[in-house]
Amino acid sequence: MDTIYVTGHRNPDTDSIVAAMAYAALRNALGDREYQAACLGHVSDETQIVLNRFGFNPPQRIYSMHTQVRDLDFDKPPVFSAAVTMDRAWSILEQQSTVTAIPVANDDGTLYGMLSRENVANYNMSLATAGRLEDVPLFNVLSVLEGKVINDAGENTDLISGDVSIALPQKQENLLFNTTDSIVLCGHQPEMIRRALEMNVNVLVLCQAELSEELRKLPTKTCIISTPYDAYRAVRLIFQSTPIGRICRNTDLVCFHLEDRVDYVRETMLKHRDSCYPILDENEHVVGVLTRYHLLRPRRKRVVLVDHNEAAQSVPGLEEAEILEIIDHHRLADIQTAHPIYVRNEPVGSTNTIIASMFQDRGLMPSAKMAGMMAAAILSDTVMFKSPTCTEKDRRTAERMARIANISLDELGRQIFSASTEGRTARDLLFSDYKEFHIAGHNLAVAQITCVDSPKMLERKEEFLQLMQAVKEEKGFSMIIIMLTDVLLEGTQLIYLGSDETIQQAFNVQPKDNTVFLPRVMSRKKQVIPMLSALWG
Repeated sequence: MDTIYVTGHRNPDTDSIVAAMAYAALRNALGDREYQAACLGHVSDETQIVLNRFGFNPPQRIYSMHTQVRDLDFDKPPVFSAAVTMDRAWSILEQQSTVTAIPVANDDGTLYGMLSRENVANYNMSLATAGRLEDVPLFNVLSVLEGKVINDAGENTDLISGDVSIALPQKQENLLFNTTDSIVLCGHQPEMIRRALEMNVNVLVLCQAELSEELRKLPTKTCIISTPYDAYRAVRLIFQSTPIGRICRNTDLVCFHLEDRVDYVRETMLKHRDSCYPILDENEHVVGVLTRYHLLRPRRKRVVLVDHNEAAQSVPGLEEAEILEIIDHHRLADIQTAHPIYVRNEPVGSTNTIIASMFQDRGLMPSAKMAGMMAAAILSDTVMFKSPTCTEKDRRTAERMARIANISLDELGRQIFSASTEGRTARDLLFSDYKEFHIAGHNLAVAQITCVDSPKMLERKEEFLQLMQAVKEEKGFSMIIIMLTDVLLEGTQLIYLGSDETIQQAFNVQPKDNTVFLPRVMSRKKQVIPMLSALWG
């Protein structure tokens, strides 16, 4: 089965990361083994502390949900070496009627060329006038003829060349082979065999015939091969011994990689007339072939969204993916789906509170380590139950998870918030919990840093403002805000760039020097964004 990615929002916080891991664990435990937790950004120091505490590795990071070549049901014919015979390659083209060309690879697995039906047809047509083999490996000839070498001269031969001819009755002197540079096929024709051996032709192929003891003792430089096929069939097969590397196309090849987006593939195919294109992996090894047919119904990636339901906060390329479920505790935003899906949205302080209920609904208790992580995520998102988004259900759920994990919530909370800001750069702090919003024509970003020492953090205000100015200009924001949410003070120091009047009217305060303290404001979702939304209509 294809992977179903469970992912939180960009610049993920602890609740987002743990929610993805917990929900994937829930579904996999119930038998749905294709669920895989993923994240869209750097794992914050706070989240890493939680992961380390309970012995988990961060989820896989993904960068987009765009449909890629790897998502297509492309063909996977055998990939042959350039030394393989035409006979073997053609048998594959006959068996796989939908494949118009097969890849030819170098010894290291990288692409050498493409062998198409057209290449085979052109080669066969050229034989009608040429009728000659040139430096074909002996092993190739023995393979197609199911033959064996029956003399010492043959054992010392590695490559064979010559004009191919079927021996005719001796009286037709004008039609006989007449040079040593020949490959002669004959049946039970002792005189023709003797003539060939005495002339020292390059190769003598005995078709359904044996070599007498007398002829076997003749001194000769001729390589003698015995085959069970008659001369008519053998002369056709021998030309199929040519290595495919000599006739396949190996210049001006257009290739695609597994990571290439389908829209790029479409644009490239419009510029070329090839019927089949090789596909390479990250090591440039050939893994399959692609045609226009494969683009008709691409297989979209599948995703479950947790802790968000807004396109701007989700994975790039989400519009090309199939959204299966949404589990969230934020306001409903702008994500649209092509079909009805399962949505669970509850007015609680943490997504993990919802997922813990889903464990209960399905009669499954999370492991002690997973329960500990979920408790930590609830503490983080509710700011140790001081956020206005916190509900009694959050508190009860966190206590239950703590009992399962046999941990202290107070000790865990102090560990999370005291260590989450130590020794970090302004950029790390800004983007550790950073979200962009589009409200009534206004584009803005709000970052939240939860700490226990906001006065000390305010000493870095100029450093923050300089960074915020750069981000504001780069993104074209009308406003950018950092919330320094202090667990001990139970309030938020707001650092902002933008309109003083907007801050004054939205929060009914008098800002000064791009800073204002908002008592009892702990939640971006419930106390900052709604005020700006109400102000801007």
